[in-house]
Amino acid sequence: MPDTGDRLYECERIGTNAGPRRDRVAVEEPMEVRVNGAPFAVVMRTPGADRDLAAGFLLAEDVIHGADEIGLIEYCLDADDEGRGNVLNVTVLGEAVTRLDDRLSNRRQVMMTASCGLCGRRTIESLRTRVPNVAADWTVPAALISSLPPALRQAQRVFEVTGGLHAAGLFDLEGGILRVAEDVGRHNAVDKITGRMLLEGKLPQSRAILQVSGRTSFELVQKALLAGIPMICAVSAPSSLAIDLAREAGITLCGFVRGESFNVYAHPERIT
Repeated sequence: MPDTGDRLYECERIGTNAGPRRDRVAVEEPMEVRVNGAPFAVVMRTPGADRDLAAGFLLAEDVIHGADEIGLIEYCLDADDEGRGNVLNVTVLGEAVTRLDDRLSNRRQVMMTASCGLCGRRTIESLRTRVPNVAADWTVPAALISSLPPALRQAQRVFEVTGGLHAAGLFDLEGGILRVAEDVGRHNAVDKITGRMLLEGKLPQSRAILQVSGRTSFELVQKALLAGIPMICAVSAPSSLAIDLAREAGITLCGFVRGESFNVYAHPERIT
């Protein structure tokens, strides 16, 4: 099994308290994802929750639509010593086999720095033809939105010692943490959450809020849409395409959630 989180490295401190020291550094390693034995993608990630990541990644890639289309997710025993623990094979079933064949015939095998979903290969229009709008008639107070970044920050165990990881957190409508994931890739952190929910048969998450570190890209809103999450919040800015997709898909999109203020770019009616 791969190690997780952080490792100690020797470094030289310059300036205040100069001298040799040992520093904890966030781990980044490649994970090869195979589907039904065929190479599908290589994802740069922080080891840990690899099965969740693989499931969430394949959901975002439109290979699987539900847990019933997954047979096994297992580490490959035929990997060499260097790759052992970094190669996963996902066995898919039913209609996912047909979708897999389609994806393999229309994509290039590429090295990715993060699990990036459809990666711009499909337009908003084509995405919207197959995924219904997110529907949710609940509201939450603005103060609850403001409370999410510090709550997520307190749950970032590895970031606390490395300062080198992104995070995503799934919260209930009272601000309670349902799931937190850390990773070198923002997209990976979200995939680890949606993958775990998928494997537990808990999608869609229609009464939950997704809080992410960093900015909000189109791919992150796409992942929220595929998971049925009605609200996504971030401490930084959204992209124009993220705003466009959120508005069309019925997702409340908040940015610059810092302190007591934030911007709402799409569907503000869910915030009181």
